[in-house]
Amino acid sequence: MTQTRWKMEEPQEIFSRNDGRAGDIVVEKFLVDSMKPAPHVQLACSGRSCAFPLDGNELCIWDTKDPPQQLMILKGHCQPITAVTFGSRESPLLVCSASLDCVMMWGLDECRQEELQGRLPRGTVLGALLGRVLCLRLSPDDRVVAVCAGNRVLMLDLESQSTLAELDGHHGPVTAAEFCAWQTHILISASEDRSFKVWDHHMGSLIHSSSVLTASPLLSLLVDPRSQQLVAGCTDGQLWIFSLVEGHHYRCVMHVDLRKKRESFSTRRAESKPEGGQPPSTKAPETGEETEVALPVLSLAACDCGFLSETGSCLWIGSSAGLLIFNLASFELEGVLHYKDFRSLSIQVAGSCAVASRPGGREALCLLTSMFGNETALVEVDPAALLRSQQRPRRGPDLSVLPSSCVSPTSPLYFGLKEKRTKPATQKQAAARSIVKDHPLVFHSKIRSSGYTAAPCATMFSPKTNFKNDGKRASKCKNNYRCKEYPLESPPPSRLSKQLPVARDQAALLCIQHSGDGQRLACGLANHLSLVCNADLTGTPAVLSGHDGAVGSVCWSHDGRWVLSASQDGTLRVWSVRGPEPVLRLGKDTFPKPVQSAQFYYIDAFILSSSGPEVQLLKHHIDTSKDDLRRYRQKSWFTRVCRLLTTDAVEITSLSAVNDFHSYLVLAAGRNRTLEIFDLNVGCSAAVITGAHSRPVHQICQNKGSSFATQQSQAYDLFATTATGDGIKLWDLRTLRCERRFEGHPNRGYPCGIAFSPCGRFVACGAEDRHAYVYETSSSTFSRRLAGHSSAVTAVAFSPAAAQSPLSVFCWDLSAGLWSRTSYQ
Repeated sequence: MTQTRWKMEEPQEIFSRNDGRAGDIVVEKFLVDSMKPAPHVQLACSGRSCAFPLDGNELCIWDTKDPPQQLMILKGHCQPITAVTFGSRESPLLVCSASLDCVMMWGLDECRQEELQGRLPRGTVLGALLGRVLCLRLSPDDRVVAVCAGNRVLMLDLESQSTLAELDGHHGPVTAAEFCAWQTHILISASEDRSFKVWDHHMGSLIHSSSVLTASPLLSLLVDPRSQQLVAGCTDGQLWIFSLVEGHHYRCVMHVDLRKKRESFSTRRAESKPEGGQPPSTKAPETGEETEVALPVLSLAACDCGFLSETGSCLWIGSSAGLLIFNLASFELEGVLHYKDFRSLSIQVAGSCAVASRPGGREALCLLTSMFGNETALVEVDPAALLRSQQRPRRGPDLSVLPSSCVSPTSPLYFGLKEKRTKPATQKQAAARSIVKDHPLVFHSKIRSSGYTAAPCATMFSPKTNFKNDGKRASKCKNNYRCKEYPLESPPPSRLSKQLPVARDQAALLCIQHSGDGQRLACGLANHLSLVCNADLTGTPAVLSGHDGAVGSVCWSHDGRWVLSASQDGTLRVWSVRGPEPVLRLGKDTFPKPVQSAQFYYIDAFILSSSGPEVQLLKHHIDTSKDDLRRYRQKSWFTRVCRLLTTDAVEITSLSAVNDFHSYLVLAAGRNRTLEIFDLNVGCSAAVITGAHSRPVHQICQNKGSSFATQQSQAYDLFATTATGDGIKLWDLRTLRCERRFEGHPNRGYPCGIAFSPCGRFVACGAEDRHAYVYETSSSTFSRRLAGHSSAVTAVAFSPAAAQSPLSVFCWDLSAGLWSRTSYQ
């Protein structure tokens, strides 16, 4: 007779140590006190049933749909049970258990019928004396079971009860195994030898063997069919994510340290406490976190968090200290539940863990065994309530790049609109008026000289610029380009079609931008020069000289007539595409510190610049007419409209705003790793994102589209940021959340640029390994790796029109390269 102690009272609400009442988050459904401990046993939990060893060699089944009194205990093992797993199908539901003596298969529907008839349920023995089994896994069709016994994986057939294949190749005990849902012949196994292997269990052959990933053994695996990724967890709290997409060759997508992620998550929670409440504390709010060194990944399971992320997948991470919700798109923690934070929770340190979401419900079931005791508990967790209690509160109005109201009369932007409404009459209108009006005849005593006897005028210090002026006014787009729409479904570029050297010395290329019609390129170099060349890299680039420092920012005007350049010498210049001389100069008296970023803004009505901690909005007027008597004095002028300081008065490292259409929002990145959004319709800061990257952001890139491609209105609210050594993050202005993260390109010491494609489907970036990488916004791993450069790729830009090919991308270091979408032959 068993002496098991059951606690099956009504489910009680659990109270949190820190947050008070938390019954809507965690409810302990039942607690079992067994005669023997089971700290390191594979448990089984589904949305319908739970299975765990009881008193060593008995298998206990608890059905979540039936009343708690209807438990079922299956007997058949002589040795303690070491692994339990459920089948993939709900009907009939199978459960497989393993011990040192045998591996048994049970049909739960048949076992319940036999128990109701008063007979002892019996299972089917699949194999005997196979060794210590650490993991069991049934195939998606429930016909084959993978038995991880020792250093090998045995594939047992349920119908014939025979061994189909023996997969031997690991140098340590196999701790986990997973089938591939979309390729059922693929099996992935992980071992204490710190590596994973990919097998074709039909052929019994090895497909791929990874290198040694970490210094600690691997404990758990998960195959996510939505993102087609493999997640591996080890004993020291490290997560390794690999791509299973065909052609990616199982490359690593991301490496995550859960201890650091938990610390940053606790810091964000402390910083986001509402004003007027308790002051933020630098100490983590969780009890006992100071003594927790690592978070061993005991189990991995899919998390149904559709309300949280529509584009990415989330997973449950079961550890000895608690449960974590991890976002596979942004690679960030969404929620943390520590067992010690709840007073009435019976198990504070778990030895084994299994998590599963209820079918069609919002709750999740977590089956735990105690690390130091004999208890086994089932806990019900509401992830939505957990996230509501831990997510940062959203304050202020909803933000969007597309304006929802007219310009306010008190807005700084109203100054520019007022000037447009009261602009003077054109020359044609003035000439028409002069024909109608009569003027008196005036005789001048002196007339201007014809210049035949004057000395010829020479332009001083003018380098060879190679400008071609055909007398035609620059337009935004030619008709033959406008009639072609940007192909939205084209694949990313893959073939190098042309290359052009842009610098003879060792001056790096720092920035690049296409004109709106896609016919010209402007780029800034570290040797104080700016270049303008044809987009197809034909002809000789035109040189714009005059700066005394590296040109770190270039920008085209919306109409394609002007090029704006900002330099480290503290000056800003506006150039005409038809001449080598600047038409507007802004000196050091305007900017107290070097200009980091500058661009045209509000459809060329303003110039937006960042200098130190200031964002300056400048109203400008460009006049290219010349006065022979004062030819060295520029007629163009500017005036400062407003200044905006960052919240903590930190230096701005990057600035971005939309110029192709009217938008009120300006995005700025600070030296303290923050992102700040300014609303120029109000003239103040609208939102601040703290801790955007682990290092300061060196570029903000918005999804601006182009004149040749139309996107959904929500897509224009996406923007990307990049920081040295911290990859690329994709953000949404509506939620101010990181929606996806792109890793895989080496960028550890040099700031490499990023760019959105006009269709919004791709993000390109430079890298230090002399390659350019192209990511799809729906995937976290790169889809193309473009070679052809001799040094680090520092800047990238997509063509807005792609006249020569359906999709083109330009990547630059000391030379320029053009890639088309045609595949390599």
